[in-house]
Amino acid sequence: MSEIEKGSTVEGRVPYQAISERSPLKLPGGARIAVWTIVNVEHWRPTAPMPRTVLPPPMGQPLLPDIPNWAWHEYGMRVGFWRFLDVLGSRGLRATFAVNGSACRAYERACRAAHDAKWEFIGHGFVQKPMHRIEDQSAAIFDTIRAIKDFTGTAPRGWESPGLTETDETADLLAEAGIEYVCDWVLDDQPVPIRTKTRSLTSIPYTVEINDVVMSAVQQQPSDEILRRGRDQFDRLYLEGAKRPRVMAISIHPYLTGVPHRIGYLEKLYDHILGHDGVLMWTGAEILDWYLGQIATASIQAE
Repeated sequence: MSEIEKGSTVEGRVPYQAISERSPLKLPGGARIAVWTIVNVEHWRPTAPMPRTVLPPPMGQPLLPDIPNWAWHEYGMRVGFWRFLDVLGSRGLRATFAVNGSACRAYERACRAAHDAKWEFIGHGFVQKPMHRIEDQSAAIFDTIRAIKDFTGTAPRGWESPGLTETDETADLLAEAGIEYVCDWVLDDQPVPIRTKTRSLTSIPYTVEINDVVMSAVQQQPSDEILRRGRDQFDRLYLEGAKRPRVMAISIHPYLTGVPHRIGYLEKLYDHILGHDGVLMWTGAEILDWYLGQIATASIQAE
């Protein structure tokens, strides 16, 4: 009986393995590091409690509709998103676009611009709500995949749960729905397999460290934190990548890093990264295909 069948769902899905004891991976051209950017686009409804708040409610009592906090997020979709498009496009970079299924209609113009820029679309839930609060996860996953496929013509290969939340059954449901990789398991600097009841998913290294929700909304760090922390993160992974390649994620939201006092630091971070040789600026799907190719090659060599 497998660990998952025994009920040890989390640890059974991702058995422990030290990075120093794995079969070596090789990036194309002898590169040291693959860097991917995840732009998160979410649909917040003003009639529901806000997923994040910047302004506490008067007298501590939540009020709906929550106009100031909804408008804080809405600014990102009206203005901040377009700064991301300029910053990435001017540097020839493509993002992975983690989008709520409902946002494909609510923010059709922004989603169209992301698709025109050839960004990779991945599922980010149908609405911005923890998976634990979804009455029918299977339906929500299906609705999200269908919304993205209807919009882009292609079903998403990747998934990032709202708030990185998963219940014990989420990974199984994602695998059954055809999702190939997830961002929720922030436990490594290289892709790792995740066991499910039907087939393997792949965890692509995501981040709660170089993530503006953590830096700006939760920890309330200064505006330049994404540059200071991001640069240090990159420099260390680049150094280590000389022996074993690493993956670095940069996770950004239009209402946070897309504001005027932060966007310049994101530009400086990209310019620092692009000033190094041996760097691949990839999407999640490109990282997945590289990793699966490495695994297939290693399997053939072992036979």
